[in-house]
Amino acid sequence: MSASTPDTPRATTPSTTASGGTAPTAPRPATSRSDATRAAILTAARERFAADGYERATIRAIAKDARIDPSMVMRYFGSKEGLFAAAVSLDLRLPDLTGVPRAEIGRLLVRHFLGLWEENEELTAVLRVGATNQAGAERMQRVFREQILPVARQVCPDPEQGPARAALVAAQLLGLALTRYVLRLEPAVALAREELVAWLAPTVQRYLTAAHPGPGGTPGGDQP
Repeated sequence: MSASTPDTPRATTPSTTASGGTAPTAPRPATSRSDATRAAILTAARERFAADGYERATIRAIAKDARIDPSMVMRYFGSKEGLFAAAVSLDLRLPDLTGVPRAEIGRLLVRHFLGLWEENEELTAVLRVGATNQAGAERMQRVFREQILPVARQVCPDPEQGPARAALVAAQLLGLALTRYVLRLEPAVALAREELVAWLAPTVQRYLTAAHPGPGGTPGGDQP
């Protein structure tokens, strides 16, 4: 008599054991595997960027940490710049302006951002990536919407003008960061920190709290 066979044909259960006694495990959906791979890459990238910095971290090292082939990193994120933009978490740590004298807001913010640019390599790297990479640009736009815009709305005389005023402040501060910390233009690099504050604070203050320059101005805005 021939040996008995399992009720389910082996051809449809390639994961069944030789004895046929263990039920096959359902394969993981492709989307689940894809999400797990992506998460592993991002975790490895965050740790590697934190340890080595943007410039020294390599796709090969990140892939090794994630235990995958480097080509998979490129498949999911396209480039090192795209991976960095997806992995990095930016917290501008903006100060609480409650109770800050209105006339001191510009000075406080300029000092705060100068400290950030000088202490946080990731912030400078994201600025550099954002100028050339769509993912980096989208990350900077998200930072603008979620962190800078609420501050402008909090302090400006008309919250509806918040987006425009926040954009002007961002243009001033990002322009400084680009010339001083990315392009490293010598005159911008040579300026002392307090000299920069003295130059920029009145402009940032005006963008945030001055009356609108158009007809009728802005009720409650500071007069020039």
